[in-house]
Amino acid sequence: MIPSPRMKSLTVFLLLCSTPLLAAQDSQTGSQHFTVENNVAVPMRDGIVLRADVLRPAAAGKFPVLVYRTPYGKDAAQQEYSTFQHAVERGYAVVIVDVRGRYHSDGDFRPYENEGRDGYDTIEWAAGQPWSNKAVGTFGLSYPGAVQWLAAVENPPHLKAMVPAMTFSTPQNFFYAGGTWDMSWMEWIWDNIAWDTRVKKNLPGPRTYQEALAAWKVEGPKMLNAEPLMDVPQLQQVAPFYFDWLRHPAEDPWWDWSELRNKYDRAHAAVLNLSAWYDDNYGPEGTTTNYAGLLKARAGEKDARTYLLLGPWVHGVGSTGKTKSGEREFGPSAAIDYDNVVLSWMDHYLKGIENGVEREKPVRYFVMGANQWRDSDVWPPPGRTTQFFLAPAARGARVGGLAAKPAGGAESFSAFVSDPANPVVNECESSGAHDYRKLAERADVVTFDSPAMENDIEVTGPIHAHMFVSCECRDLDLWVRLEDVSADGTAFNLMSPGLDVLRASYRDLARGRQWLERGKVYELDLTNLITSNVFLKGHLVRVQISGSFYPNFSRNLQSGKSEVDSAEMKKARIRVYHDTEHPSQILLPVIRRAD
Repeated sequence: MIPSPRMKSLTVFLLLCSTPLLAAQDSQTGSQHFTVENNVAVPMRDGIVLRADVLRPAAAGKFPVLVYRTPYGKDAAQQEYSTFQHAVERGYAVVIVDVRGRYHSDGDFRPYENEGRDGYDTIEWAAGQPWSNKAVGTFGLSYPGAVQWLAAVENPPHLKAMVPAMTFSTPQNFFYAGGTWDMSWMEWIWDNIAWDTRVKKNLPGPRTYQEALAAWKVEGPKMLNAEPLMDVPQLQQVAPFYFDWLRHPAEDPWWDWSELRNKYDRAHAAVLNLSAWYDDNYGPEGTTTNYAGLLKARAGEKDARTYLLLGPWVHGVGSTGKTKSGEREFGPSAAIDYDNVVLSWMDHYLKGIENGVEREKPVRYFVMGANQWRDSDVWPPPGRTTQFFLAPAARGARVGGLAAKPAGGAESFSAFVSDPANPVVNECESSGAHDYRKLAERADVVTFDSPAMENDIEVTGPIHAHMFVSCECRDLDLWVRLEDVSADGTAFNLMSPGLDVLRASYRDLARGRQWLERGKVYELDLTNLITSNVFLKGHLVRVQISGSFYPNFSRNLQSGKSEVDSAEMKKARIRVYHDTEHPSQILLPVIRRAD
């Protein structure tokens, strides 16, 4: 089963943490009563009308405005999340909008494509209302996080602050990952989008969320197993945009409408970047990339007005109030008060309140294993790159080693057969940390373990896997999973799938697809891996390598054909080299601490 789709609505749990940005403050609520206007028309520049609910304090006056834009239904959002009411209680007007083509709003829904222009128009509309003091902020997680960035790079003049949580930096690690197609889009569309579209267009099939969930149990496996990927008739009428996406490979300039990395100088709001180690793959990469991009664009400014917050959670607002991700418990300090994080940021940058935000270090991250928060002036924190070289398994053993020095001697490699028709399957149905020790038993997975740690070792920041591989095939996917193995054998993954994959034909994405020569050795660099984890004394560092990880991402056919429009699969033998000339290795950012 594929892990949960990229948006889950979960109840916010309000828990305490230790710093001004994370801790609950004394109540600033005043009256619990506020005014509500439902389905207020918000005109867009092309004449399409969106509709919003507007919440305002009962007292007369002009207020800073918070805008929240969602494809999941503004009515449902107000039932799910407490942030709106808390914002009004702290003196904000709140505008909650159904995006174009969803629920109460007019127009045709094409995910993300209209959100830049529509976001700009909505923000400027909010600034021009008689109850607005013209200072506007935005917040939200996942799709409601993405719409903030897409609007911000359009440079709306009245956008002063934003909290985009658990969202992306580039389509190349959002729609795709390392050149592979993200298969969770089908379930996202089926669960969240398709049923409402059927109602609007009077199409057959599930017409409620509950019916969609039930139908996925039957239709989901058919859709996930479809080859080629275009052969999914279940989505043809309800989601034509999905097939438009598939027609554009990862390197296609068509995707520039969703690319942020070349546009940070266009965004001028104060930005709190928030994600989690077990967020969907695009989250931790996107958040750290966006943070770094803003710093570079704002170099020389006295206050860069950007902050980075990374916790140990899975995807979703509700997860930020929990202390467990998957099977891994992180203790009471792991939970934060999401509402207060958002509103403290807004209080400082929209109201000018000196509430401690201005005194905090710009980076705060949670170290798993140690189960502690750390503060830093920079990301990544200062550390030393430590190399772990792949070493061959001893005669008769299945598991190779990770060594401080490369193996010497002549050509040496570990080999496995990758079969797209029988891929390595992710058996875990949810996101978060899970015990993947059984993968080491598969013949199509090669495993390498370090010696037991003699002391606790903290690894925090970007991780680089530098691998030498060859294949009797035109293409392959290389999955390099990093795991923390405890004394009892539990092997926890340290990030979500998708950060740890590279399609070999996309080893230089800017040059487009470059097919492999059979038998030639290639250097492949995986640079999106990222985590913060202490490998405790007695634990092992494990690296697991495979050619697939299904059904999270599309299978490489290994035939030189694209899975988008072909079903021609080829079983192939893959070699991973570890010798003097080909020192495959994983480079870990090890943090030295005086304590």
